[in-house]
Amino acid sequence: MRLLAVVMSVAVVAGAAGWAQTPRVTPEPKTAPAPVSTAVDKGARWLASVQGADGGWGQDGGAVSTARPGERLESSGNDVANTAVAALALLQAGRQYEPQVERALAFVLQRIEASPADGLAITDRRGTQIQRKLGPYIDTFLSSMLMSQIDGRASTPALNARVRTALEKTVAKIEKHQQSDGSWNIAGGWAPVLGTSMASRSLFAAQNRGVSVDAAVLKRAENYTVSALSAPPPPVARGAADGLSAGRPVVASPAAPAEAAGVPLYQSAQALEQLSRTAADRVQNARQISAIQGQLANARFVGGYGSMGGEEFFSYLNISDSMKRVGGAAWSKWHANITQKIVGLQNSNGTWAGHHCITGRVAMTSAAMLNLTVDRAR
Repeated sequence: MRLLAVVMSVAVVAGAAGWAQTPRVTPEPKTAPAPVSTAVDKGARWLASVQGADGGWGQDGGAVSTARPGERLESSGNDVANTAVAALALLQAGRQYEPQVERALAFVLQRIEASPADGLAITDRRGTQIQRKLGPYIDTFLSSMLMSQIDGRASTPALNARVRTALEKTVAKIEKHQQSDGSWNIAGGWAPVLGTSMASRSLFAAQNRGVSVDAAVLKRAENYTVSALSAPPPPVARGAADGLSAGRPVVASPAAPAEAAGVPLYQSAQALEQLSRTAADRVQNARQISAIQGQLANARFVGGYGSMGGEEFFSYLNISDSMKRVGGAAWSKWHANITQKIVGLQNSNGTWAGHHCITGRVAMTSAAMLNLTVDRAR
């Protein structure tokens, strides 16, 4: 399949707090960061090398044999969410990875096409790490993003027709299952506001590809975002009740709600992306955007939960997309700083691995690559 060099940056409850893990301290880089192009190529080569025989990826690779010793796999087999985000990263890495993207596309299309028209799920696989952290329907949101990036750009009319049909199916599912408050903070997840971000982003991407998207759904998502920013934060408990070892201080600030796991970075990054999509949005939401951008000078805010996990990397992606839209010196400074931070965390084998919550190398490596190549996105 001759996919064009399409790029995209992708950018999820109180009861879920017990799923949080004691954060490991993220080590400082021991050597000078590699050039961005080198880091991206190493990550892409690793992703391609561990793609499963079925075209998919799971939490820590495409086969159980590729998982790290000691990494607790939360499900067996490959899943849609990890496969979709890996394919998005390889799309952005370059045309040399088209064969891997083609195989991943077949994996995802098969699941979408086999899913019932009703319901938000597109897969019967449950309990994956990425679902437990970003919400149980993250597979649907990320696969919809992937379909938007390939829509109209596949090698044959027949394949393009399949992709468009799959995209319209996921859009209909997402629209139908928006919550009354405008979010998709549904049925669990440690930080489901990131799932809400991916759901809204997937609809916006589909709309940009010419798919009919209900304007009222997008408006409710925007209203949810503004309301969440202005809501008074709930108190955050300390100690073992938050999934941390007894006596260990909570790293997260209490200035964010449960759907953001109490971490301001997650909520604010979602809001920044949601509220800055168009020139009109940036004018209307200038006050909120300015306030969030002002937080980026605060190292504790940017540190998120206190160590690097997939939630941090997906949040950085939301921030980068917004800052890029605005441009100027603030964007250049943010992009340079976050690029240096992410490149410095890369492992010698080309991977990135999380130190809390989303620890799997597939989601972490994919999100890191999307961050590093965000300036290529259009």
